[in-house]
Amino acid sequence: MTGSPCYIVTGGAGFVGSNLVAEIMRREKSARIIVIDDLRSGSFANVVEACDRIAERPFDGDFLAADTGALDWNSLLEDLKPEAVFHLASITDTTVADERAMLDANVEGFRPVLVSCVESETPLVYSSSAATYGSPPEGRDRVAFPESSAGQPNNVYGFSKWLLENAHRSVASDCAAAGLEPPHVVGLRYFNVFGPGESRKGAMASMAYKLTNQILDGGRPRLFTGGEQARDQIFVMDAVECTLAAAEPGVTPGVFNCGSGRATSFNEIADAVRSGLGRTGDDAATEYFEMPPNVRAFYQDFTCADLSETQDALDWSPRFDPVSSIAEYAAHIAQRRSR
Repeated sequence: MTGSPCYIVTGGAGFVGSNLVAEIMRREKSARIIVIDDLRSGSFANVVEACDRIAERPFDGDFLAADTGALDWNSLLEDLKPEAVFHLASITDTTVADERAMLDANVEGFRPVLVSCVESETPLVYSSSAATYGSPPEGRDRVAFPESSAGQPNNVYGFSKWLLENAHRSVASDCAAAGLEPPHVVGLRYFNVFGPGESRKGAMASMAYKLTNQILDGGRPRLFTGGEQARDQIFVMDAVECTLAAAEPGVTPGVFNCGSGRATSFNEIADAVRSGLGRTGDDAATEYFEMPPNVRAFYQDFTCADLSETQDALDWSPRFDPVSSIAEYAAHIAQRRSR
């Protein structure tokens, strides 16, 4: 494999991770890819399916079923000399109430990756989340979220991602104090990602996925009362392309939003799903229900990514319109279920 580029993807058996692995394979035929995943929520099947769909060939890399925090990252990076590390591994279930488990897995699993990448000058791209915003004033005013408005998360998942960013900022500050160039470390605050490959996410699957399957199962799409709650919905391949752009030489290090740049209401999602399935509001009318109090306690009624800093720093903009992509995705799900 001498001369072949190498990439490490932690969480590579998850939703975004498996799509990322497959896209790297599509772009770089000779690349060696190392997937590291503890399989807490990921599955080998995600990798197999994504490689078939995107790379159009079987996965030909290495797979380490391991906890990222338990690995010797200094030795790993010295041996492999990867072009970049993509750290997507984490507990992603925002409803997990065990705060210690969440912080241990997400934060302590990140620290050795961060330190080793900075010391070896290996580009690192890691997944943060729109959950770091909590419910900022912009949500009330229904305007886009600038990066500066984060820091008041509503749940421990968002707090864990905020701690990742804090560790990143601390390392960057230490480098600046020592007169060194900022390390090539980029954190991406993923907004609501949807698309092929999320069928094993369970309760954390996208609204588009859930509503599509509700209709295909013979029911009606169910939304919280009013249906005007709105989220920034980003198609998975846009998220993948943003992630790859963040690893390119010459980008500005930092923490940036990764979204579509527009808020799509739940009613719009339901309409797009019906369109993709060839249904109407008459034969698949929306059923509304009250939001449970335990959900209300941490719920974000509105999210939207301000992409101005992302575009300047990473030279990236989304390619896929959320509404039309949701319609196409619904048709994709229906086609797969009919096989």
